[in-house]
Amino acid sequence: MSKPMTKTQLVAALADEMGSDKKSASAALDAVCNIITREVSGGGAVALPGVGKIQCRARPERMVRNPATGEQFKKAADKVVKMTIAKALKDSVNS
Repeated sequence: MSKPMTKTQLVAALADEMGSDKKSASAALDAVCNIITREVSGGGAVALPGVGKIQCRARPERMVRNPATGEQFKKAADKVVKMTIAKALKDSVNS
């Protein structure tokens, strides 16, 4: 498996795709990330066409086990961020 794309590489690829400079591509990427963060932390969801849907889900209180000691304890309810991958992306990866 190859290494994940870094932010610098992503900004360079985005600038090339947009036909723009890296500074404006970086600003665009930061703006999109800020919008996604604000929307998901507010309880909403963001759909990225062709990529997937990012949303916050509530997890109920549950019993968990410490793998080092085997001790079981109750973990409080919390929220987690989940991403559902779009069928188009799944199909492009598997073809």
